This record gives sequence, C-alpha cells and structure tokens, in this order.
Amino acid sequence: MNENSDKPIIIGVAGGSGSGKTSVTRAICEQFSNKSILVMEQDFYYKDQSDLPFEERLKTNYDHPFAFDNDLLIEHLKKLVNHQAIEKPIYDYKRHTRADKTIHVEPKEVIIVEGILILEDLRLVEMMDIKVFVDTDADLRIIRRLLRDINERGRTIDSVIDQYLNVVRPMHLQFIESTKRYADIIIPEGGENRVAIDIMATKVEKILSRKKRNDHLL
Repeated sequence: MNENSDKPIIIGVAGGSGSGKTSVTRAICEQFSNKSILVMEQDFYYKDQSDLPFEERLKTNYDHPFAFDNDLLIEHLKKLVNHQAIEKPIYDYKRHTRADKTIHVEPKEVIIVEGILILEDLRLVEMMDIKVFVDTDADLRIIRRLLRDINERGRTIDSVIDQYLNVVRPMHLQFIESTKRYADIIIPEGGENRVAIDIMATKVEKILSRKKRNDHLL
C-alpha cells in the first residue's frame, strides 16, 4: 500500500459484469464529495482494434483479460500518481474499437479504478490502497447486463443472452470469481449495501488523515 503523503489513494472496485460496481463507485464518490476524486474505468481501456477488419472485431471476447490494454492503464495511473494529466481513451462499442477522441483527465486526491478484471492483473493490485470486490448473484447480474447492453450499446436480447451463456458466464467463473481472494472488502449486493460502503469510507478517511499528518511532519 502506498504511504507517501503526496500521492493519491487508489481504490479498486472489481466484480462481475452487472454486479453493481458503478453503484458502489457512485456511492464512494458521494461519500467523498468534498474531496477531489476521479474514476478510471477499465472498460475505457479495451485494446485498439482499428487495424482489424470489422468482421474480426466482432469476435472480440470482452470478458477475457487479453481484451484489455492494461499496459496503457498502468502507464496512465502512474502518471496520475505523479501528478501528471492524461488523455483517457474512449471505446466505441458499435465500431468495436477506440474512438478518435479522448478525455483529458487531471490528477486527483482519490482515484477509483473500476472494472471486471482489475484484480486479475497483479501489477494493478499492487498499486491499490484498498481493493473491493462487489459480489452479486448471477441472476441479478445477467438482468442488469441485459438492460445495459440493449439500452446503451444497441444490442438485441438474443445476442446478449447468447454472449452471456457462451462467453460471460464461463469467463466469470474462470477469471473473475477467483480474483475475490485479493479483495480487502467484499460487498454483497453492490451499492445497496450501505454498511459496507460506510466501513470502506471510514478506512479511506483514515488513510487520508494519516497522509495529512505525514504532510505536517515533513
């Protein structure tokens, strides 16, 4: 864990697709609305596939660790930790590759890294001060994913269900569920679990207070 007083706190929020990671992240942001805070979504760091034909891009397994450009994510986190701004990529799910535009991101006091496989890469795990795994029943996760992919990503019901059965579920069992062992805090039912959110917020406050005390001693 990072004890340097001038470096931001990094909180990892992991869990299966549709587990409620975004709700937990939102709840954390609400708890620390008086702090400078930013969210780094692993979903934004899918690999660029502009060099591939569109038909090949359609075969991408977005629930496999190989789909992510963690090298770029780690590079960007290191820059933010060192108080340098970054240009965060944007992923275009309709074109199945990165968009031409980026998002300018300034360093903040608290950084939340959110994604299904952020605890699968030990390089990311080692950068985190607090590691959270959002643990939600599979039936709720598939319903949430179904609604999201249809409403936000223009998918059909049949395609979402087929992908869940043939890709998402086996990938979850193979790669995501096992990363729970790296979590400091496991939150059942996502953002609805206010007790777990409050416990985590207390831990973050303690780290912030310790960093401030270290600042005064320097």
